[in-house]
Amino acid sequence: MARRSYHFTSESVSEGHPDKVCDRISDTIVDAHLAAVPEARVACETLATTNRVVIAGEVRGSADIDAEAVKRLAREAVRDIGYEQEGFHWDNCDIEVLLHEQSSDIAQGVDSRENKDEGAGDQGIMFGYACRETPELMPAPIHYAHKILRRLAEVRHAGTEPALGPDAKSQVTVDYRDGQPVAVSSIVLSTQHLDETLESADVRRIVEPYIREVLPESWISSDTVWHVNPTGKFVIGGPDGDCGLTGRKIIVDTYGGAAPHGGGAFSGKDPTKVDRSAAYAARYLAKNVVAGGFAERCTIQLSYAIGVPQPLSIFVDTQGTATVDEAALEKALGQVMDLSPRGIRQRLGLNRPIYARTSAYGHFGRDPEPDGGFSWERTDLIDAISDAL
Repeated sequence: MARRSYHFTSESVSEGHPDKVCDRISDTIVDAHLAAVPEARVACETLATTNRVVIAGEVRGSADIDAEAVKRLAREAVRDIGYEQEGFHWDNCDIEVLLHEQSSDIAQGVDSRENKDEGAGDQGIMFGYACRETPELMPAPIHYAHKILRRLAEVRHAGTEPALGPDAKSQVTVDYRDGQPVAVSSIVLSTQHLDETLESADVRRIVEPYIREVLPESWISSDTVWHVNPTGKFVIGGPDGDCGLTGRKIIVDTYGGAAPHGGGAFSGKDPTKVDRSAAYAARYLAKNVVAGGFAERCTIQLSYAIGVPQPLSIFVDTQGTATVDEAALEKALGQVMDLSPRGIRQRLGLNRPIYARTSAYGHFGRDPEPDGGFSWERTDLIDAISDAL
């Protein structure tokens, strides 16, 4: 029997975290190619360290997006995040571009031909998840860890809190009783600050009102343990303090450890890569299952083989909360949506420049946007699932 009372912790990192700087640059390059050529192929990896950015990978897209254009895009991304410090500055950091053409061996397996539909860009397993812990149908710990950092980023960008720097991490431990989140037992917040004279207590006075603002009021009590900048001074932040890499925060990107992750990163990849698009499709299906009342929580796994259009398997696990037969649900989900790479992209409108915005604060639990951003968060499949069942 599943435990009903326990503590569970998830972490988030801000847009200025070294790894997230790299995710942002990689996704900005994906967006540029998709804006120019909607069927572009991009696999872009970024490394960032003290005043240096290295961008590598494979591309089949617009010839107009040359090395100089890529450098310009990278600088604009770093500037938007807010890095203008001595050890990492958008205007003078050294940027090296090592992008080259996509492998023809990979292209022959992925591209469609007269007798073959477009295949998956790689083998792999992808997971989607949804639950009723928050209105966004996300696990509470990761949802609130993200909300804390998004709020701090808002007031930093607005100039309301000029002492805060771009680099930050949060961690929220939620107390579950009878299977429901009811309180926060501990909060960890480490944020870069630009004023070297600030101590931990000073930083807490700055950030605590915003943390209380985004958490449910009844969840914080005198028993809640706070750790704000527990190591003390945090002035050197971002890639100057720690090397960053694309795709190194995949649990932050998804469900904070409350659900499985297939292993593949999202950022820097165009939507023919099922690491990204099939994970979005799995979340889309899981969210519609829960939103439609077919289960209280739902994990979906999809599996693919390189060059093969349709998934090899669809697995549904509702942890005993389903109101319908899980095997019937698996069959229904395969009927209501074409889960080939092309089918996913068409259903969710993924061949658009909508990815830079996903690079921080999670790919899931966000509001669908008018231009197609976060389309996988829609709940427009409920009637189709019901009919298929």
